[in-house]
Amino acid sequence: MALHPFVYLASQSPRRAQLLDQLGVAHRPLLPGDDEDAEALEAERPGELPQAYVERVTLAKLRAARLRLQRRGLPSGPVLCADTTVALGRRILGKPADAEQASEMLAALSGRTHRVLTCVAVAGGRRSWQATQVSRVRVAVLGHTTIARYVQGGEPLGKAGAYAIQGTLAGLIEHIDGSHSGIMGLPLFETAQLLRQAGVALPI
Repeated sequence: MALHPFVYLASQSPRRAQLLDQLGVAHRPLLPGDDEDAEALEAERPGELPQAYVERVTLAKLRAARLRLQRRGLPSGPVLCADTTVALGRRILGKPADAEQASEMLAALSGRTHRVLTCVAVAGGRRSWQATQVSRVRVAVLGHTTIARYVQGGEPLGKAGAYAIQGTLAGLIEHIDGSHSGIMGLPLFETAQLLRQAGVALPI
C-alpha cells in the first residue's frame, strides 16, 4: 500500500503546524470557511467532564473537516484534528473571553497542579483513529503584579487556561509530568502513531 505524502491539518493553530514540521510530516491547511461557526463546536455542555469534552470537540471538528474536504472537491488524503483543554479538578478552563477572565484563570492556577488534555484524531478513508494525552503541570505561585504583566502582554488571550507553555510563563512552570508537545497542542508520540495507522509518510 502506497503511503500518503501529506496530511490535511484542520487547525488554525500555528503551533500544531510547527509540531508537524518537527515530525517531518508534510501538511496542507484545511481551515473553516466564513460559512462555518468553528467556535460553536467548542461550546461546553453542563456537567461535562474535561476528557469527555475534549474528545467530543475533537471528533466534532473531525466530522466538520471531512465534510469540508468533500465539499471543496480537494484531493483525498488523511485529515488531522486536535483540541486542547486545561482542567482544574472537574472545572474546564477554556479560552478567556477577556483580560479579566484571563487574570481569574491564572490566579486559580497559581501554586497548584492542573491537567492539560489534548485529543488528536486522524481520519483516512472510512476509518478514524484517536488518542488523548493527559499531562500534569504545576505552576509557581503567581503574584498580582506577575499576572497583570502577563495578561497585559496579550499572550493569555486565545489560549486554553490563559497561558502558553512555550511562552514567557515557561519560567514559572515548576514541574511537568507528561508531554511538552501535548501541552503545546499536539502530542508528538501519539500523533506519530495515529499517522502511521492512517498510512501517512513519516521520515522515521
